[in-house]
Amino acid sequence: MTAGVTDLRDGVRAATARLREAGVVSADVDAVELAAHVLGVDSSEVRRLMVLGGRTLPSTYAVLVDERAARVPLQHLTGRAHFRRLTLAVGPGVFVPRPETEVLVDLALAEVDRVHAPERPEPVRVVDLCSGSGAIALSVKDERPEAEVRAVELSPDAYAWAVANRDRLGLDVDLVQGDATSACFEDWTGGVDLVTINPPYIPVGAVPVDPEVRDHDPDIALYGGSEDGLAIPLAVARVAAGLLRPGGLVLIEHADSQGESLPRRLAGTGEWVEVQDHRDLSGRPRVTAARRSR
Repeated sequence: MTAGVTDLRDGVRAATARLREAGVVSADVDAVELAAHVLGVDSSEVRRLMVLGGRTLPSTYAVLVDERAARVPLQHLTGRAHFRRLTLAVGPGVFVPRPETEVLVDLALAEVDRVHAPERPEPVRVVDLCSGSGAIALSVKDERPEAEVRAVELSPDAYAWAVANRDRLGLDVDLVQGDATSACFEDWTGGVDLVTINPPYIPVGAVPVDPEVRDHDPDIALYGGSEDGLAIPLAVARVAAGLLRPGGLVLIEHADSQGESLPRRLAGTGEWVEVQDHRDLSGRPRVTAARRSR
């Protein structure tokens, strides 16, 4: 693509080819999303306008395409990430939420529905540890407003993004900055119904292949603190065990290579029962579920 291309249809087609040559898997989607961003419309409107013709692109589009071809994350260029029903503000310093995490939210919502009952006077209590942008906590509150949701994030940058998302979306989630491997929300100790965790879990020394992850996601959100990547997830799981009531559920996202090792390690602690793993929409191991032993 060149800066001289201004026609919307030709510009998006040229951008798609440029991004595909740069190794961007979602080249077509990203080219359209960038056009939507510079035009101030949604992606479906861009595709409609491409059919109708007669629209042009500003010169800033070529600049953004160049940056995306250099493997700057799409979400950093647009400042937004779509996650379930929400559009989240994201950028440098915060982990960009991934579609595969949505299966964890599906499991969380099912548990909220299971616990919630008309005869139960108190709300379902949910805690999200390692909250990042707030994607999980905010989605649970958005889709199950009757739940009482709290969340913890260690990174000051990520915490700021999460607070900004909460305030812009107007969702009542109690967010605190703190270490999820240490005790938190002590007034809820032993009384939480559900804990969700998307911890750093990449094995130390295993460098991600995708430049978008390797070069732009913060290390604090990626690496699990040990050669198997499970040191931090297991430490956070211990905090979850202290928060949960007997029979309460923990949901932990993990790498697809940890679909057997994480459940085995959790079961070996004696703190958990009914330990089972769940696959994401691509069929890869993704979320371990376990109940607090009674």
